[in-house]
Amino acid sequence: MRARPRRLTRTEARGARAASGFLLPFLALFLLCFVAPIGYALYESLLKVERTGPLGLGGDTQQVWAGLSNYAHALQDDRFTAGFGRVLLFGAVQIPVMIAFATGLALLLEAASARWVGFFRTAFFLPYGVPGVIASILWGFLYVPGISPLVETAHAAGWDVDFLGRGTVLWSIANIVTWQFTGYNMLVLIAQLKAVPGELYEAARIDGAGAWQVARHIKLPLIRPALVLTTVFSLIGTLQLFAEPKVLKPLSNSIDSGYTPNLAAYNEAFTSNNQHIAAAEAVLLALVACVLSFGFLRLVGQRGKDGEPG
Repeated sequence: MRARPRRLTRTEARGARAASGFLLPFLALFLLCFVAPIGYALYESLLKVERTGPLGLGGDTQQVWAGLSNYAHALQDDRFTAGFGRVLLFGAVQIPVMIAFATGLALLLEAASARWVGFFRTAFFLPYGVPGVIASILWGFLYVPGISPLVETAHAAGWDVDFLGRGTVLWSIANIVTWQFTGYNMLVLIAQLKAVPGELYEAARIDGAGAWQVARHIKLPLIRPALVLTTVFSLIGTLQLFAEPKVLKPLSNSIDSGYTPNLAAYNEAFTSNNQHIAAAEAVLLALVACVLSFGFLRLVGQRGKDGEPG
């Protein structure tokens, strides 16, 4: 005989209603600020503008169904596809360097004397509080010949430096991003280190382990979840690269309107007035971000399983 489901007590029902009350504001904001914009972008990406009159010069316009033609147009745009390749190269170099710096700083501050830890932690985190546009303007003054003390010093030493040249501007942008977000990632890693039980360190020292052995065999394995989290966030942020190339564009002829996918979508929408193609490019960018993020998580998870002792 099938058992009848147990009815909730009055206390349990009150707790369920309270939980629902706390969840509803989040769900409303999630639907309004996340699901609805994605749905609208998908809808816009499947439409196109059709103009009336000879050669499309009539005064009336209407939106008609376009299917996947906007996506085909975006993928056939050499600047848009080249922007994807550029940010992937950017991420392949910049993300490991930034995560390595953040990890090193976190380990050093965790092992340092408590007297100056707060000061250095705040100093390293301060660049994250500077908006990307302001940071790009500040670094732009250090990149432009004629007003940059760095360029003048390099020229005085006999080095021909051009931070905004075709072969260097991408890494100049990488420097800005690394300067901004290393401190943020460092704090995430420090928070994970604070959760490590101190008894593990004591046991390692009793066994004769040095500081390097403790860091390598205890700290690094135990902060692996935080390393994965910061890497995924950095990967998503790399694909969304926008403020830095946008601000540096007037200073460098090497940055065009499609230098990054985000910049290409912005220019399609607000310069060329092709909002439907811009929506298609935005959806493609989101798909690539999802594929790379979940692919990285799956790869890391598989490696974690393979590394587990039998």
